[in-house]
Amino acid sequence: MKESKLSPSAEARNLSDLEAKSGNLYLSAVVIAKRANQISQQIKEELSSKLSEFASEHDNLEEIHENREQIEISAAYEKMPKPTILASQEFLDDKIYYRLPSDDGAEG
Repeated sequence: MKESKLSPSAEARNLSDLEAKSGNLYLSAVVIAKRANQISQQIKEELSSKLSEFASEHDNLEEIHENREQIEISAAYEKMPKPTILASQEFLDDKIYYRLPSDDGAEG
């Protein structure tokens, strides 16, 4: 995951700004939530691949507690901004592309 200059702490957002981006506050919330899920999945896969480098088939309890590399990697990921914060900023910066399903092909 690339370094982010965002604060890992939650910040208050102006709901008018979120609504203005899509014209509907609830649509904005859905777009942000879906993007946050994508980011979360990417982070999870990235973290799992990094931690799997240290995995061994015969871990004993002492080895699990003494693996400093795993602890450092996990701590770095814990300090990162949460996926919802990242997705909210991407949405406000117009970095998310979304589209609504059209009714053109619907039968009825």
